[in-house]
Amino acid sequence: MRIVVTGRHKQVASDPATIAAAIAAARPDVVVSAAAYTAVDQAESEPDGAQAVNARGAGAVAVAAAAQALGVPVLHLATDYVFDGRKPEPYVESDTTGPSGVYDRTKLAGEQAVLAAHSCGVVLRTAWVYSPFGHNFAKTMLRLASNRDEVRVVADQIGNPTSALDIADAVLAVAGAVANGGRTQGIFHLAGTGEASWADFAEAIFAAAAACGGPTARVERIATADLPTPTARPANSRLNCDKLAHSFGVRLPDWRASTETVVRRLVAKH
Repeated sequence: MRIVVTGRHKQVASDPATIAAAIAAARPDVVVSAAAYTAVDQAESEPDGAQAVNARGAGAVAVAAAAQALGVPVLHLATDYVFDGRKPEPYVESDTTGPSGVYDRTKLAGEQAVLAAHSCGVVLRTAWVYSPFGHNFAKTMLRLASNRDEVRVVADQIGNPTSALDIADAVLAVAGAVANGGRTQGIFHLAGTGEASWADFAEAIFAAAAACGGPTARVERIATADLPTPTARPANSRLNCDKLAHSFGVRLPDWRASTETVVRRLVAKH
């Protein structure tokens, strides 16, 4: 499988003409739409930017992929933030959405735009993403542990920590299936197996780091109210991923094993 990556600058992520030209030039068998405005709190003061990328940009990608001259499936990466977090059980794809902030609403609008524009639009909702790259929770915890003995971490929000490395493997598997005759449309949940609070996740990160000589710290468990943010986070971000497993035979590994893999890479790098 050959992968062609387009640019990530804002124009590519939101301008329909630029998007269409880039996709047409690549001549793909399937399009993976991963561009997003992900600064959750900043989106409250930049709603136009979030709307341009998360909603209009996502729709433009789907329109370009569905165009008669190309006509290939599109896989769109989405988020657990479309839910309000009040359900006591893990969310399934058919549950009622309830976004509360600008980021949440624009991501939901992006899902809707993709499904409206493309008869083979596959929306993959994921959650609590971390990786050896970019800005994410795992890297933040290790950075904090390098200069302090204790870190305060929220313990009353629960979800599925999900390695971007696992997401990449899963996306390739789904892309291969839809490009080779298994065309479908719909929403699927794609998250790490097992659940944790942010505090649980932090403790697992520090345990993995300690095992390979990296920085570690004690975790002080706090409530969401003790660490207010401009935008409310869902108390429950757990996603039920059975539909993805049944439809594509894809289920992500246990989050603890994936955490160890990512932390080892981060410690070795730094």
